[in-house]
Amino acid sequence: MKRQTTIILYILAVYVVLQFLWWGYHLIELTQELSGDEGKLPKRVLMIIGEGLVFFLLLILGFWKIQSSIRKDLKLAERQKNFLLSVTHELKTPIAANKLFLQTIGKRELTNEQKQEIVQKALSENDRLALMIDNILNASRIENNSLQMVKEEVDLSNLLENIANRFKKFNPKQDIVQEISPLIKIQSDGFLIETVFNNLIENAIKYGGATSRIEIYLKSSNAVIILGVKDNGPGITKENSKEIFSKFFRVESEEIRSQKGSGLGLFIVAEFVRLMKGEITYKNNMPNGANFEIILKNDK
Repeated sequence: MKRQTTIILYILAVYVVLQFLWWGYHLIELTQELSGDEGKLPKRVLMIIGEGLVFFLLLILGFWKIQSSIRKDLKLAERQKNFLLSVTHELKTPIAANKLFLQTIGKRELTNEQKQEIVQKALSENDRLALMIDNILNASRIENNSLQMVKEEVDLSNLLENIANRFKKFNPKQDIVQEISPLIKIQSDGFLIETVFNNLIENAIKYGGATSRIEIYLKSSNAVIILGVKDNGPGITKENSKEIFSKFFRVESEEIRSQKGSGLGLFIVAEFVRLMKGEITYKNNMPNGANFEIILKNDK
């Protein structure tokens, strides 16, 4: 579809340009025939050429804008297709997993320890499902401009420690470490901050690998607070790093994907940080991996 649309656009562009040149040639020829004053002829020709060039430039600009718009729409359509495929998979997976866990508990004689392990896995799958649904709802609220920031005093140090400990509990294979300075508070929205870190840590677990090291950090410097999440996974290429905060963007196609995800997490992170009047940047972690760093103003 994209190739056909581009070919049609180029054919129309060539046709219009040729018609424009043919029209200009005959107009100049007609002017020469009708002009009785040879002194005014060059001025008229120059005027026609000048006006024609302006029209020609506007025409080229219009075609360029149309082509850019078509490319953007096609790219968005492809991402939406990937999103629908992803959501279908993401919703089915935890439901199927929890069904299996319940069947296992119901049909087998298990020790209390085995039951607790299965319950923890079921809760982890349920949390992932809840995060997916929350992301869809939050993306809708962002699009409708219906999400408002509610300022309150947030104990950032305590909040991030609780989030880190919760992920540690459900992801024992990951080495989740905390570099969190104590007693850092901010006037902000606790819900927005928690959602941001839920998505960043989930993203780090997803792409960092089964036994990755994830660092959650928080520090205060002058009038700003610096916080973020690092992992030691493959990282993101320079080309993809320009689009990672776009809605529905994923590094690879859903049809060949190797990781879970909907393409909404980092979009929501960026929009929530913007609502908090902060900045988020992607950096390469050293020696390898990703580092998503957020800077918030420490207004008191």
